[in-house]
Amino acid sequence: MLELTDSHAHIDDAGFAADREAMFERAREAGIQHIVVPAVDQASWSRIATISAAHAQVHPAYGLHPMYLAEHRPEHLDALVMQLETHRAVAVGEIGLDFFVPQLDAEQQREYFHRQLRIARDFDLPVIVHARRAMDEVTSTMKRLGGLRGVVHSFSGSLQQAQRLWDIGFHIGIGGPVTYERAQRLRQIIAAMPIEHLLLETDAPDQPGACHRGQRNEPANITEVLQVIAQLRGESETSVAAATTANAAMLFGFTHA
Repeated sequence: MLELTDSHAHIDDAGFAADREAMFERAREAGIQHIVVPAVDQASWSRIATISAAHAQVHPAYGLHPMYLAEHRPEHLDALVMQLETHRAVAVGEIGLDFFVPQLDAEQQREYFHRQLRIARDFDLPVIVHARRAMDEVTSTMKRLGGLRGVVHSFSGSLQQAQRLWDIGFHIGIGGPVTYERAQRLRQIIAAMPIEHLLLETDAPDQPGACHRGQRNEPANITEVLQVIAQLRGESETSVAAATTANAAMLFGFTHA
């Protein structure tokens, strides 16, 4: 049995309400031992805490996602500090910048992002970062602040952008998009990259792979991501699963067999 980690899945989403326990069983059958669940807004923190308390394989992360800017309030940053002081967490996330959606105020995003990076550094926690059309600024900000580690999830940038992340010790999270044949640039990066910087993810319920186009995504589908990455790298699925789970365990601080 492979030991896999889904390093990014929003399984607190309402789309799993009807079959969440069945989803967990499918994940176990697929070999998934660990699921990192990042928050998107303050309202999601309690849901994630409740799920993680009931399922040992769930590892919570708390943060304020840039795409949910309308729900955030400055006092939520102070509440985040309190949440991290009183609840187990493996990371601060999901945080970052999104310049793809023009309605999202860039300066407000930066204020939340910069403060959350400092909070993560203060708590010595890794960060789970969203960077859409903002990769260069995200990387330069994290490098300038210093003392940070983490993952840029759903990486879709260039090789040069990936290398700049590796240079500051960051990982990249790869999921369903790599299973599409049209993702040639991403596939070329994954084929040749240092495996010590690679994490597997689903971003469930979003970003389903080519075999599940148009369907709800879920952690069990990470086996398809694994299969494609192993083929691209000319390595066994067992070795890629072992390496990426070890990477996740080291980054997020949980144990694995």
